[in-house]
Amino acid sequence: MVVSVASALPAEASGRGRKRVGRPVPTFRADGSPNVQSRSALAIDLASGEAIYAKSADAPQPIASLSKLAAALVVVESGLRLEATSTITDVDRIVAKGGARSRLLVGQTYSNDDLLHAALLGSDNRAVSALGRSAGLGASALAAAMTRKARDLGLRHTRFEDPVGLSYGNVSTAREVLGLLRAALAHPLLAAILRKQTHVAMSVTPPRGAVPYRNTNQLLFRPGVAALGGKTGFNAPAGYCFVGAVRTGGREIAAAFLGAQGELTRFADFSRLLAWVGKPGGRGARPSGRGEAPSTVTATTVR
Repeated sequence: MVVSVASALPAEASGRGRKRVGRPVPTFRADGSPNVQSRSALAIDLASGEAIYAKSADAPQPIASLSKLAAALVVVESGLRLEATSTITDVDRIVAKGGARSRLLVGQTYSNDDLLHAALLGSDNRAVSALGRSAGLGASALAAAMTRKARDLGLRHTRFEDPVGLSYGNVSTAREVLGLLRAALAHPLLAAILRKQTHVAMSVTPPRGAVPYRNTNQLLFRPGVAALGGKTGFNAPAGYCFVGAVRTGGREIAAAFLGAQGELTRFADFSRLLAWVGKPGGRGARPSGRGEAPSTVTATTVR
């Protein structure tokens, strides 16, 4: 089942919006380990936190929109009222400037529930800024609160300079973004949103209109994959990033992939990892890449 999922992945993309067909990437390396292409990666047993696979897992680097997991944790833990509304302002437009185009227009008003979905499913930068303001936090204050949240979680190498992930100073490691994901999945509201495929945000003031979002986590749309949630990210120095979790073979596995060169490489890496986990002797019994022995890798847990 797992191997067929890997083969079902489409051709990997070389850049945002531009797809090209290259030579197939082998699922395994010559030594039998998963042929992970991302710059760094870590996979863990979600229940225990025990590491299964690691590749430069503790190398700090930009994480782009994976930052939104920390932003979501901060705003929901602030007592954010989901039924309350927030209006998109010029402040939100400025915070989001330079990122992907937002469909949340200045002057439109949405429920905070809609904005939380927009932030996590569609990675909408204006939604994050508006949620922060609703929680009484401007962009700088929200970023500072996100860094404090990371410290509270024991994430020593994670820091944020902006709340949305446009700053190259938003950095973490594969190990620590898994810590953010575990914290988000432990929150019932965030876990439910992260595993949703689609959501339609509705403006409650003129001009009224529906804004549909499709989750950027492609594992949610893969046949045979029981995806538990995740978050994508991209900017030039970060490359294509993904952190997510799946249920397979009676086990829940979470993995982070940072610094992939292709848009789909991060998802293909996850499938290659699952193929390795599913084969005889694959569950950490072989070297995990870049000289990291399984005995060393599995001794470390992610809290």
